[in-house]
Amino acid sequence: MAKADPMEAVKQTDGPVIQVQGLVKRYGEFTAVGGVSFEVRRGEVFGLLGPNGAGKTTTMEMMEGLRKPDGGVARIAGYDTQTELQHVKRVIGVQLQSTSLFDLLKVKEIVRMYASFYPYSVPINPLLKDMILEEKKDDRVRNLSGGQKQRLAIALALVNDPEVVFLDEPTTGLDPQARRTLWDIVLSLKARGKTVVLSTHYMDEAHVLCDRICLMDRGQVIALDTPERLVRSLQSESAVEFRLPDLETESTAPEQREAVLEVLRGLAGVKEVEQRVEVYVMYTDSLQQTLTDWVRRAEERGYSFTDLHTRTATLEDVFIHMTGRSLREA
Repeated sequence: MAKADPMEAVKQTDGPVIQVQGLVKRYGEFTAVGGVSFEVRRGEVFGLLGPNGAGKTTTMEMMEGLRKPDGGVARIAGYDTQTELQHVKRVIGVQLQSTSLFDLLKVKEIVRMYASFYPYSVPINPLLKDMILEEKKDDRVRNLSGGQKQRLAIALALVNDPEVVFLDEPTTGLDPQARRTLWDIVLSLKARGKTVVLSTHYMDEAHVLCDRICLMDRGQVIALDTPERLVRSLQSESAVEFRLPDLETESTAPEQREAVLEVLRGLAGVKEVEQRVEVYVMYTDSLQQTLTDWVRRAEERGYSFTDLHTRTATLEDVFIHMTGRSLREA
């Protein structure tokens, strides 16, 4: 069917396209989401980044109208997701974290079926071409690879030409090539003016795709900014990691470890020092000076370090700085 004038379905055209205010979701005594608030600008890729269990999916489901909040409100294009859900459904497309598809249907059949659920839909063939599924349109769903099934799930989310697209961890479990293909699709959606809300626990994915990132942990927003500004909040450009095997024994006194940390904090250019299990991490804005100073001080003190490497500071470092835990450990 021909697509109707999108303005007929959009109540709000100015300001943020999504407004989330104090969303709360509880399960008995457990609070999965505890008062989350943020706004999403029209046409941006907005990331919800955090470990498994951070509350990302629950937050998205309340935004989509799939889960009733215990407090707070969410509005999409001006529509309240609780009281105006039918209007919300017209302007959003949703790819769930886990999508059950009809394995015996052909790709074009399942897309056509989903299109029939809406009063208006986009042409099927161009949609499949955009999702790199044109050659698979006559294949049955069960014969698709994992990456192809994810692209099909996104195609189903786009069949009504939504203004806002929700993608819940779309690349989880995919191989690197399939992940990169989906990254290109997300960037193409942005180029077409779509607003994309993307949840992920991959820091590289968030850094590449997202205009802004809402960093979540234990149902709370702990930071919200562009990837670059979040990393810059560490006040350092580089990280230096290494081990000190001689201080990893059970007999090592706490004061010996603290003495090492004091030495590291006093090195040229060092802004902050952390110890993660057996690894020491120094954040610096003057990498060469820090390394030169460390080698000199280590020789003076008789420290023997191993496995030293340098890297650019990342969103993982931001999360660890704020929570004391890594995204992988949390």
